[in-house]
Amino acid sequence: MANKNTRSLSARKGLKDNLFEQIATQTKSENPTQNLQNLAKDFLLNDAVVAGTASFYDFTKAENKKYKIFVCSGTACMCAKTQDNLIDSLQDFFNADEIGHAACVGHCHTNSAFMYQDKTYSAKTKVDIKNILAKEPAEHTLNKYVVSCNTTPILTENITDVKNFFSLTESFTDYSKVIQELKDSNLRGRGGAGFPFWFKLDAVGKENNEQKYIVCNADEGDPGAFSDMYLLEKQVFKVLFGMYISGLTVGANTGVLYIRGEYPDSIKITNQAIQFLEKENVTPNFTWKIIRGQGSYVCGEETALLSSIEGLRPEVRVRPPYPAQYGLYGKPTVLSNVETFANIHWILQNTGKAYKNIGTEQSSGTKLVSLDSFFNTPGIYEIEMGTPLTEIVNNYGNGFKKDIKAIQIGGPLGGIVPIEKLDSLQLDFESLGSSGFLLGHASFVCIPKEFPIIKYIEHLLKFTADESCGKCYPCRIGSFRGYEMVKKAQQKNYKMDRSLLNDLLETLEIGSLCALGGGVPLPIKNALQYFDAELKEYFA
Repeated sequence: MANKNTRSLSARKGLKDNLFEQIATQTKSENPTQNLQNLAKDFLLNDAVVAGTASFYDFTKAENKKYKIFVCSGTACMCAKTQDNLIDSLQDFFNADEIGHAACVGHCHTNSAFMYQDKTYSAKTKVDIKNILAKEPAEHTLNKYVVSCNTTPILTENITDVKNFFSLTESFTDYSKVIQELKDSNLRGRGGAGFPFWFKLDAVGKENNEQKYIVCNADEGDPGAFSDMYLLEKQVFKVLFGMYISGLTVGANTGVLYIRGEYPDSIKITNQAIQFLEKENVTPNFTWKIIRGQGSYVCGEETALLSSIEGLRPEVRVRPPYPAQYGLYGKPTVLSNVETFANIHWILQNTGKAYKNIGTEQSSGTKLVSLDSFFNTPGIYEIEMGTPLTEIVNNYGNGFKKDIKAIQIGGPLGGIVPIEKLDSLQLDFESLGSSGFLLGHASFVCIPKEFPIIKYIEHLLKFTADESCGKCYPCRIGSFRGYEMVKKAQQKNYKMDRSLLNDLLETLEIGSLCALGGGVPLPIKNALQYFDAELKEYFA
């Protein structure tokens, strides 16, 4: 009841005078404590509600206000071992207590990554850093990467005429046809769960409510994945079209994009695109809103994201009710990720059956794949579902720069695939899922031979403990206890009890409310299964 009441109070001012944005602004002010108290009074909320939100995020916490620069701590940069040297170099220009961290800034293809004054860079030398600070960055320090495709380009084909692109809506005045085409296409959510997208539109369309929302989840910040960033910066009108036609279909007049604060260029470019649509009246009677994330991985979980937009502490909600019935501000909401929305225009232009003919029977279409810096040709690749993983590695990544023993596919909750298993796998939901792995965001983070698997497990558990919303105790406590066990086994005269660790993983898997706590056991189980010889010294 408390959350419903606070949600209702936040909804009074809604998106125009958004509580979350106000909190983010006030935490950066000269007198944040008093200003946050005044804000709570203005919204008729208890001080604790506003303070609870402000103290949650990396970029709004009072203790982090001193940071001037944020160094990437994602898995791709960690495995490349570039960040310690980067921090050492940065200390020639900043005090140690002015250097913070960001979970991932999307430079997985180059590493040595950081965010400074609302821009992201990769700097391998002190000269690079000096030029960046002097606002004279060399081209190689910016976010440049290869983009290619192995099939019919759906997501990577450039748009030549935006107005003509959006005019496709005129062919779909009967919105039941939109749902039918999407049903025929078998488009499944590209955030990792693979849920049929048409079902969300159908469910929200059937809700009898004057206010409905379309929300784009651009905060699924899986370290190693930079496909959402590519779409928002290079193909943003495909994303916006998907949201717009979804709104017309279900009767929603408002589209919200919740974009990671670690992707500042994505926010700027998306905002410019929206300004163009509004100026040219391309999307009449439809309101757009960008919400800037403030540094929290768990906001990639759909219900935590909704709570975040509302200015509440971004804790995962118990479901049911689902967002289709009770979403943003308690209203029916279509919530999907960037890549899912970006597919819709091609499907409607070419028919759902044409899309279904690409890929496999159960995993239709294409998938954007992010290849990290250990590949000879890192970048973003649009790959047809069903493509063998070895083809992606050899024909598009052009092999590895050094010896690799495993690839984590699908983000920090994705499976750890030993290199010898690549021959038997292909890029789709079923092949990876049935083999005990995960497609997820299709990010490929390489683990080199010399990188200890025990260190990788430690990192995954620490990441989960740091990013947990704290609502359910299996995730909040279990991830930290797992981290303590793994760390202790490396540092002291202590051996882990394998049955105790297995019990802990089972508790996380079964008892967690969302995929953060529930998902981290998967890569750890993969590591225990395939790298037993390397790990056995840490067990009794």
